[in-house]
Parts: sequence; structure tokens; C-alpha cells
Amino acid sequence: MDLICERSALRGEVDIPGSKSHTIRAVAIAALAEGKSVIRQPLESKDAEACVAVYRAFGAEMAITPEAWHVQGLGGELRTPENVIDVANSGTSLRIAMGSAALLRTGIAVLTGDAQIRRRPAGPLARSLTGLGARVWSTRDNGCAPFVVEGRLRGGKTSIEAVTSQYLSSLLMAAPLADGDTEIDVPLLNEAPYVMMTLDWLERQGIAIERDGLRWFRVRGGQRYAAFDRRIPGDFSSATFFLAAGALEGNNILSRGLDMSEVQGDKAVVDYLRAMGADVAEEQTGVRVRPKALRGTELDLNATPDALPMMAVLGCFAEGTTRLVNVPQARLKETDRIAVMRQELTKLGARVEELDDGLVIHHSTLHGGDVDGQDDHRVVMALAVCATQIAGPVRIRGYEAAGITYPKFVEDLTRLGGAARIAG
Repeated sequence: MDLICERSALRGEVDIPGSKSHTIRAVAIAALAEGKSVIRQPLESKDAEACVAVYRAFGAEMAITPEAWHVQGLGGELRTPENVIDVANSGTSLRIAMGSAALLRTGIAVLTGDAQIRRRPAGPLARSLTGLGARVWSTRDNGCAPFVVEGRLRGGKTSIEAVTSQYLSSLLMAAPLADGDTEIDVPLLNEAPYVMMTLDWLERQGIAIERDGLRWFRVRGGQRYAAFDRRIPGDFSSATFFLAAGALEGNNILSRGLDMSEVQGDKAVVDYLRAMGADVAEEQTGVRVRPKALRGTELDLNATPDALPMMAVLGCFAEGTTRLVNVPQARLKETDRIAVMRQELTKLGARVEELDDGLVIHHSTLHGGDVDGQDDHRVVMALAVCATQIAGPVRIRGYEAAGITYPKFVEDLTRLGGAARIAG
């Protein structure tokens, strides 16, 4: 279905949904833990639902209520799945589940997903898990799903270039339950804050890890996860769209439920907005952003690849030139976000240049038109915010992709005053 958006001011307050990255880590650790865990205010979205389905397939019992998710853990003893596990569109669930599947004592697990997932690489993770005692292979021998995983993870030494942080997070979450100790060298790491999030979860669990920064780790095997009761914080990745929207002419938005002391890397978006000249205030209930004259600048997005689509939009409205650099892994997300954002913004009149590792965006006068979200939730949401600043309607194909991480995005957009309607 299509979303038609028109020029409109966005004003008011918006409750930011729970963090996808925290929710998926919470589900995985709760499923691997001993006892009954409670996950409060989790993100309810297609990606989160996919993760729940994955760990139910491994035998975890989960009761989903409006207030919280209750998870009866497996004590590290995963059951052999009865069928192929479909992660839908959730790349995070796929990679973390690959590490969990390597803990199986008997049988195999087959992990696959939708067409996008079957194009997204995980070969380096498969090789590391195999080197640590499991057997993991791609059925098409191309380093992409479907993957067949056979345990058992023994431990040992491995080296992995973490083009996506999810490779390393998967190893770190599985290694404590391996039979022996695991040593991991990391010569390349993108998206470091997501690894810090994983380490925060492990430290709260009392997991014994030695490390040299984020370049070397030793994880003791034979450890256990314990049941927990934890509230999921607001998602800075989802908040990016309304935080940035607040910086655009005529807008004034308070994004509620955000904690600037949180470990999420995408809280750096607040700093990006300040660097571009926006009026940003941290309030008791969240972060308020109001417009001031925006100026182009250079932003290193290596730690925050999910911010690229929205920051590319903001660059169109900033005086001068905006450079988004050092984010080559943005090409490996649901889409090649570098190519897609150049392509779709150009349709609206933007002057955008594509780099190997990012984008150069020049101040542009945009016009209405038809664009394609290309089944990428973050592209859809960025284009929708963009459309509210354009004289002339914008039709966005495939708006339903926003449900991957933010099912109520359109509802929140219209509640703030956004002129948006769904068309068949």
C-alpha cells in the first residue's frame, strides 16, 4: 500500500516505542536463561515478533501480554526445532539465533528469512562458529541464508571482521554457554555502540569476560544466564525520525521516553542535530527539538548506520553541503541504503552524490512526486518526514514496511499534525 504525505507542521509530544535492539537481546537471553524472566514495555513490531517466534521454535515458553512478556527459559538447553525457522525480515534475529543454534546438543537448525534476509551476508559469523566447534553452512554456498547450524559450540580461538556488529554480538552472547573458553580477535568493528549494548546485558548477568577494548575478548565457557525483570528503554533509532523532524521549519517536537544515559549508539543523533544548528533541549520526560537555521556539516555515521536515511533528508534542508561518511555497512541493511536514498531523494529534486561509504547532500529545493520505500522501514519513515516539508504531495510506495520496527509511525505522524493518508 501507499502513503501520501503533504506539507504540514509537526508539533506536540510523541511517545517513542521500546528499543528493537534491547528487545531482541532481552528475548534471546531470557530464552537461554534459567527460570522465568519478565520483559517490560518491549517493542511490539514485526522484528520483535520474529525473534519471539525464533526462540519459541527452540523450546522457550513465552506469554505475551499488553504489559509485559513472560519468558520461561531453557537453562541453556535448546531443543531441536521441529521445522525450518523463519526470521522474516529481522537480520538481528538471524545472526543472534545462529549463535544460539550452535549450542544445540543434538540435531540441526535451519534458519532462513524473506528475500532481503536471503541477500544479507553472515558468512564471517558462520565461519567463526564453525571454527569454535559448531558446523554452520549456507545452503547456497554464498554466505547468506538459508543457514544450517549443527552444534556443539566447544570454544577456542577465532578472528572475525565485524562489518556488522551483529556478528560479534552473536558470538559474545553464545560463548558463555559454550563447553570451553572462547577467545575472539576483532580486527574490524563497525557499529561499536551495539556491542557495548550487548556487553551491558552480559555484565548485568554477571558473565565473566576479559577484554582489551573492543578488539579482543576472552569469554569463560560453562556459564549460565539468570532470569531477570527489566524494562526496555525507548528506541533512539526509531526516535531519530521525530528528533530530526523537530529541527525542520515550523516544527516543535518532544520525543518522550528517551534516556540520554542509555548505551544506545543512536543517541548520537542528538549531537548530530546540534552540530547542524538545531535547538535541542533535554527535558525531564524526553528530548525536545525545535528548528533553527540548519547548516551542512560532515558526520561520521560508522556507529549509527540506521541514522543515514533521516540524516540524508535533513541534509536537503541544511544550507551548504552535508557529508555522511564512514558508513559502508549501510549498503548491507534491508536495502543498500546509500544507493536507495540517493535514488529516492533525487526523484524529489534533491542533489545527492553517492560515495563508496556514504553520501554528499547539497541544499536542495524539493518538489512532490512518487518514491519507493523499497521495503525498508527506515527509508519509508525518512521519506514520510521529508514529504511534510515539500510543496506538493509525495506518494510513498510500500509504507507498511514501517511496521518492522515502528507499527504506529503513521499514527504518531498524524497525531503531531502530519498530513498523511493511506491509499490502496
